[in-house]
Amino acid sequence: MKKFVKSGRLFEKALRVIPGGVNSPVRAFRAVGGNPLFIEKAKGSKIYDVDGNSYIDYVLSWGPMILGHAHPRVVKALKAAVTKGTSYGAPTALEVELAELILKIYPSMDKVRMVNSGTEATMSAIRAARGFTGRDRIIKFEGCYHGHADGLLVKAGSGAATFGLPDSPGVPKSYARNTITLPYNDIPALRNIIEKEWRSIACVIIEPVVGNIGCVLPRQGLLETLRKLTKKYGIVLIFDEVMTGFRVSFGGAQAYYGIKPDMTCLGKVIGGGLPVGAYGGKKEIMSLISPEGPVYQAGTLSGNPLAMTAGIETIKELSRPGTYNQIEKKSALLEKGLIDAAKRAGVKTRFYRAGSMFCTYFTDKDVYDYKTAKTADTEKFARFFRQMLERGINLAPSQFEAGFMSLAHTEKDIENTIEAAFAAFKKI
Repeated sequence: MKKFVKSGRLFEKALRVIPGGVNSPVRAFRAVGGNPLFIEKAKGSKIYDVDGNSYIDYVLSWGPMILGHAHPRVVKALKAAVTKGTSYGAPTALEVELAELILKIYPSMDKVRMVNSGTEATMSAIRAARGFTGRDRIIKFEGCYHGHADGLLVKAGSGAATFGLPDSPGVPKSYARNTITLPYNDIPALRNIIEKEWRSIACVIIEPVVGNIGCVLPRQGLLETLRKLTKKYGIVLIFDEVMTGFRVSFGGAQAYYGIKPDMTCLGKVIGGGLPVGAYGGKKEIMSLISPEGPVYQAGTLSGNPLAMTAGIETIKELSRPGTYNQIEKKSALLEKGLIDAAKRAGVKTRFYRAGSMFCTYFTDKDVYDYKTAKTADTEKFARFFRQMLERGINLAPSQFEAGFMSLAHTEKDIENTIEAAFAAFKKI
């Protein structure tokens, strides 16, 4: 049995000074029981807690660590960068270099603006869309989480789904009235609302693969229909690829599915583990952003030189030939092994994967939207989670979060994970 004495003591201290003892809700382990792990260090595919326990990590800081933790190339570049200063509040060549890399990989964007988080990216993209169209209302989809900005916490996923709080107190009703929420993968509902209400709709924002109620794939025709309708009625189509960017494929979900949105939001991987976000799109929309245009958005730490450095080195490493073949092979190996382990143990599950992001649902029903994701047995997942943790496997502490593969995971890591999963499935 692993011991968590130091983590327990730290959590007691944290509860006295931090709301819930954590700085992001899902970390609190409320959905799975017990106290959260306090992490001391990480390297490659492993993380190490303050009690000296090691774990094969599939959380990967909720997605950014696609190269693995503390990748030598990124660490070396950051060490050199930090000696030059940590923030200037002024433009740098690094911002230009990362922007050029992103635009080359995501050709749907003519220009891109750096921000500090995915939340900043999505709220800024929506503001730009409203400024461009002169309309106020937005469409989002149930279970899609686009950050914690007012107006977006309406039937959101992630922590909101975990705690059964799809709406948040503190959000004025006037904000929610401008947000139209539709079931994900419901093409008739999408078509009906756009054809009726298009004159008031500024944008549609969507996670092209939903990563905040696990991993929900778009049905055939969803993204194509969305692109066709938004183009017809002059509505801005925003792909929130904060999670799917560089995960579903090198060029994100938009490259994989062959859909060109008007705007794209990125984060996670483009910061290589440091806080970063970005939003970009067509020239005619992005030219409205201050100081070029009247739509205001600013940030003291936007384009931070350390975040830009980590992002540049991460993307350069991902650009190497064969990189995505490697990560696809590893992800497919894990998928096959987990599906087989559940079957051998007699546990009914549904497994979904998009590139290097994935989720095992404890349900015998197909999962294609928020409602069907909620059929998953969260108590069974909680028992599975704790069994895996005892066996040295770190999964996200919620049924409604995606897992991630990295280049640092070895075949031995994956074999050990599958063995642990079989044993855990049998226990539950």
